[in-house]
Parts: sequence; C-alpha cells; structure tokens
Amino acid sequence: MKPVFSWPVRIYWEDTDGGGIVYYANYLRYMERARTEWVRSLGFSQSALAVDPGVLFTVVEAQVKYLAPAKLEDALAVSCEPTLEGRVSLAFRQRVHRDSLDGELLAEGTIRVACVARGNLRPRRIPDAMRIAIAGAGG
Repeated sequence: MKPVFSWPVRIYWEDTDGGGIVYYANYLRYMERARTEWVRSLGFSQSALAVDPGVLFTVVEAQVKYLAPAKLEDALAVSCEPTLEGRVSLAFRQRVHRDSLDGELLAEGTIRVACVARGNLRPRRIPDAMRIAIAGAGG
C-alpha cells in the first residue's frame, strides 16, 4: 500500500463567504497547494523545473464532488495520491477531510495535469528524474 501525502490547511475569513462557509472554488486552490507540496516533498521545485529542463505542469481536467462544507477556522487535511498516466500526464486522486485523513470527508476529486514545454506549451515528457521519484513514491 502506497503512502498518502497530506497537506494541512486552516480556513480563514478570506476563504469563506458571508456565512463563514468555504467558497467552492477554494477547494481547487487547496488541492493545488497539496500537489505543489507533494512535488516539493520529492525534491523538486516547480520554479526550478520551469528553468531547467524548461517544463510546466498544467491542469487539463478537474472533477470535484462536494460532500459537506468546510467552515471558518476548520483545520483540513488535503490528500494527494498521484498516478503516472503515460509519458506526459499525471492523475491525482485528492480528498479534503476535516481535521485529519480519518476525519469527515468534505470533498473529493480527480485532477489531471500535463507536462508541457515552457516555451511553446506543447506536451513534453515528464523529466526522467521526476518519473523515477514518482515511481519510488508509489505513483
């Protein structure tokens, strides 16, 4: 069983509507942050990857199911479970739980990202060092 990466998020006023409920689009931001921190946990920096070897990762598909609302001051755990899909893309199963990965499931989704060349934004193979690290992490 591969380990599940998790990133903590705290809900602030700026995340909520007038009733203290998290605005639905913010869940995508939390998922993005978890993916970015997952990349960092593998030893890569997205800004460094943009320079050498000159690749970016762009979201090509997002599906999210909202199950229960997060509220002002909640602590969340946002999980990130990647799977390599071919040479240029990754699919991430992501979940948002209240308090911890064992807490109430608030939202879940699948996010697909593609590796593209920085200069022309055309599909480009995920760098070998990153593919090796992803495979080693169970992806």
